[in-house]
Amino acid sequence: MQHYLPPQIPDFNKASILVVGDLMLDRYWFGDTARISPEAPVPIVRVECMDHRPGGAGNVALNLAALGANVTLLGQTGDDEAANILEEQLRATGVICDFERLKHLATIIKLRVISRHQQLLRIDFEEKTTQHNPQFLLDRYQAQLAEANLVILSDYAKGTLASVAQFIQLAKSAGIPVIVDPKRIDFEQYRHATIITPNFKEFEAVVGPCVSEQDILSKGQALLIQYDIEALLITRGNEGMTLITAKGIAHMPALAREVLDVTGAGDTVVSVLGAAHAAGSSWTEATALANLAAGLVVSKLGAATVSVPELLASLKGQSQFRCGLVNEEQLILAVNEVRAQGKKIIFTNGCFDILHAGHVTCLQMAKALGDFLIVAVNTDESIKKIKGPSRPINNMEHRMIVLASLGVVDWVVPFADETPERLLHLIKPDLLVKGGDYRLDQIVGKDIVQSYGGDVRIMNSNITSSTNIINRIISGQKQEVSA
Repeated sequence: MQHYLPPQIPDFNKASILVVGDLMLDRYWFGDTARISPEAPVPIVRVECMDHRPGGAGNVALNLAALGANVTLLGQTGDDEAANILEEQLRATGVICDFERLKHLATIIKLRVISRHQQLLRIDFEEKTTQHNPQFLLDRYQAQLAEANLVILSDYAKGTLASVAQFIQLAKSAGIPVIVDPKRIDFEQYRHATIITPNFKEFEAVVGPCVSEQDILSKGQALLIQYDIEALLITRGNEGMTLITAKGIAHMPALAREVLDVTGAGDTVVSVLGAAHAAGSSWTEATALANLAAGLVVSKLGAATVSVPELLASLKGQSQFRCGLVNEEQLILAVNEVRAQGKKIIFTNGCFDILHAGHVTCLQMAKALGDFLIVAVNTDESIKKIKGPSRPINNMEHRMIVLASLGVVDWVVPFADETPERLLHLIKPDLLVKGGDYRLDQIVGKDIVQSYGGDVRIMNSNITSSTNIINRIISGQKQEVSA
């Protein structure tokens, strides 16, 4: 497994992409919530404004247009107001719309009710999938293929791609790569596709449970052979993305960002992946860029897009080796890679329940002693054993995200053991550091690190204590009550 730096941004104007798939309109109602309904235990939302955005394959096309790619969108809608809105918004961004309007079918609408940047409810207006005559789409598809250098099939299992195998075969016969964003577990339908982009849950639904990185690699490569697929890109949420080809596996750890809304994030990934490859990037380079985009789009509300200036700004802040939240296997592989480059590895561990100035100072001092800083974070269960049932205050995911957002921290990994000794044996860091509230003889793992020639340091930073902070808060609350 390797970790990759996203490449320079390619010229997306070189990309001419044909998108085919299920079309829908995303409708948003925004309003404030101030009270609970007397009729049922639900919040009352006073709707103040409404918005419409293209959804499904329309969101893929919208993302591509935002990058500056040349986009043609082929799909089916109803012959109604929702279809009018969908087509009007897409054409306004430069998307060429080639829709089959079906009078007997209503355009799919997904209504989301939003209050205070939180989605409270989603209502789907959708008829049962009916069999469509695919010949119109296939005829239009063949006509549009001549202008495309890449095809994206956005399959939401709503019926548009009932003949998906034919779409794939026509593109392959024309020598055009095909990306499939799947929703079905029968991958026989996607045979001969160039690259398929399932999320981890979808991938396991096809190949069975995966308990290790080796499981993912071996089962993924078997899938490539079974269905004659060139590559798989598995999106894994907080664990980033994994690209599998016949040659091996490349992992891109997730970027640490506040996750506001994951709606449409998969569409952004597919769009950037396709646009970058169509513009000349390799699949690995395109995946690294798609991972960068995913980190940006989940910090936005609703089905959002990512622009080239945003990608450029984010790219400038990236280090040579992809860092962030990792599991143990990913960390070991990444450490081996940077160690082969002669880099110095620093390791520290702790609960980091309430991150304060003392923590930050210690981490800054630790990073100054080497090249890459690993922070191992106790799981919630292990903290309860150490500090009691009232801790932690913040759950593990939140603690890890905050740590990974610090510029001095390179990798954040969870550990469930009572001590970090097992991790130290696996990683063998050059330097083990702890805060100034420890004495050298109290540092767990000191003997392990020193046994292979590593060093152990204490960072004196006038560190305060999370426990003391919590106690002061509790004490203040008690004083308020007694007053």
